[in-house]
Amino acid sequence: MNSNQLAALAPIIALASAAIAVMLAIAVKRNFVLTSSITAFGIIMSLLAVGIVWQESPVQATSLIRVDSYALFYISLLLLAGLAVLGFCYDYFKDNEGENEELLLLLLTALLGASVLVASSHFAAFFLGLETLSISLFVMIGYPLKQTRPLEAAIKYLILSGVSSALLLMGMALIYAQSGELSFSGIGRFIAIQPAMNALVLTGVILIVAALGFKLSLVPFHLWTPDVYQGAPAPVTAFIATVSKGAVFVVLLRYFVSAHGFAYAPLVTIFSVVAVLSILGGNLLALLQNNVKRLLAYSSIAHIGYLLVAFIAGGSIPAPLVIESVTFYLVAYFITTIGAFGVVSILSTPQTEAVDISIYRGLFWRQPWLAAIFTLMLLSLAGIPLTAGFIGKFYIFTSGADARLWGLLLAIIAGSGLGLYYYLRIIVVMSMNAEATMRESVEFSNKWISMTTLAALSLLLVWFGIFPNHLATIIQSLSNSITG
Repeated sequence: MNSNQLAALAPIIALASAAIAVMLAIAVKRNFVLTSSITAFGIIMSLLAVGIVWQESPVQATSLIRVDSYALFYISLLLLAGLAVLGFCYDYFKDNEGENEELLLLLLTALLGASVLVASSHFAAFFLGLETLSISLFVMIGYPLKQTRPLEAAIKYLILSGVSSALLLMGMALIYAQSGELSFSGIGRFIAIQPAMNALVLTGVILIVAALGFKLSLVPFHLWTPDVYQGAPAPVTAFIATVSKGAVFVVLLRYFVSAHGFAYAPLVTIFSVVAVLSILGGNLLALLQNNVKRLLAYSSIAHIGYLLVAFIAGGSIPAPLVIESVTFYLVAYFITTIGAFGVVSILSTPQTEAVDISIYRGLFWRQPWLAAIFTLMLLSLAGIPLTAGFIGKFYIFTSGADARLWGLLLAIIAGSGLGLYYYLRIIVVMSMNAEATMRESVEFSNKWISMTTLAALSLLLVWFGIFPNHLATIIQSLSNSITG
């Protein structure tokens, strides 16, 4: 490995170094403020390293990892999401000094796994990154460890994630047995020279897609999602909904573009069925919920279904358009989802989560600023104009129209109509009379980090909704590197 290759790995090395520093700090003296500061410093240093490395990309750092603008953009997005979640975690857990310092270590290792995942160009790095991310999430979901519901959620995620990993490894083994390749580009070359569809490779890819379907909580692999979202602490739920799902979707897109996965027509049909089921199933099940976290869980299933429409369009339209659509939508989804769960986090404590919709009754009268931000996030999730969510959904719809996916577009229209109903339902509840409601005198002055984070997310949401060209220009530069 030469100096350029080593330098290209600087963002990943910075995260690993920060994790080691946090581990040593915990061993010397438990201090939540200190470990939080080290964690934030490590994430910021990794972000600075991304800026430096970007000038030298693309670089094939190892045979397993390709550091290009595609990977670096998503590493930046994951790190910023991790920094936002860290802010919510600090205010959420700071009262339990001496008990939750390991959560910050796990946050760093999860970000490390996600960063390796989005930069992988080989099945070995793919699997190592995914497992590093997943193993960290097992314990993060279980905090605080003294309560039953988080432990139940962690066990459910552990068992289903184990099944997912088994399917993933079997799929990789079948592809390797037939092609003799584990790198994405090598598999792409093998598929390109095949005169007809290879059944063994197709079976392997289907197993991989099924495994990642668990991670993305696509229907029919979604059953763990509402229970885990409800059981996990609110900041951790935000992390699962964004960083975990986003990293998996990014590597799936890289694999299909690099390995010419869209050449197999049966896969496009399978994805189309899964997308329709996820869009309609997620939205219909969300209508039945009075638990805000479960409602947002089913909503996230629908949103990954929307995202899958742009992914499916990759079989008919140029890869740069697919990458642009997926990336903008993911950025909007990250901002809105972290913001929505951030509001839940501020209203919650480790002992009592603000999950029942009745808790939000009259929030406009008790905490108008917080209610306004929650409204903004919900409207963005619904795809209302002047928000980043509207631009993201417009990208998805345009990709589907270019690819003539009329059935999927009808599903998006129907799903968006259903989604608008249950998002507006929360807004209406927040505007109702505040009599006989809980938490009327909750003090937020000691949660200034979370409130500042929410303010920043709100500004980004409106900025990208009104001036999307700034972000779109950056995204358009990513497509050239992914096919290299």
